[in-house]
Amino acid sequence: MSAVVDVEPSARDRRLARYAAAAIAASLIEAAIPSPLPGVKPGLANIVILIVLARHGWRDAAWVSVLRVIAGSLLAGQFLAPGFFLAATGAVTSLAVLGALQALPWRWLGPVGRSVAAAFAHIGGQLVLARLWLVPHDGLFNLAPVFFAAALVFGVVNGVVADRLLRDNAA
Repeated sequence: MSAVVDVEPSARDRRLARYAAAAIAASLIEAAIPSPLPGVKPGLANIVILIVLARHGWRDAAWVSVLRVIAGSLLAGQFLAPGFFLAATGAVTSLAVLGALQALPWRWLGPVGRSVAAAFAHIGGQLVLARLWLVPHDGLFNLAPVFFAAALVFGVVNGVVADRLLRDNAA
């Protein structure tokens, strides 16, 4: 006879689930937005990641990011497709940069700076993976200026939105 074990989720578990749900929803909304160039997306879920990073630290932000990539790809029907690996690579590289930047005080480098750095790392990681795996030709890097310009614009916009949300909910 098997015993039923009742596991009660902690407050942290519930908090991470709420943030992950918001990030997944943002990813699914973003997936429905037509893109003029494959790979150029606003990165709406990164707003959630920045908020989690500022409020709860890198470890919780990493959990939300990983949950977003896996669940979002499952819900979009892209799990283990090339887009999944590109998203996962972008998430890992941006999390690595955000982790390195945790040593800097937020007053020195706030949400906008961190968002831009993460966006550049995200697209950089994706370009490297695409070059190594999907497009084995250096001509891919001719698109880098377009991708990095988009990363700059969306990184600034997402950082401003995250900063505003952090300030509005600080009181």
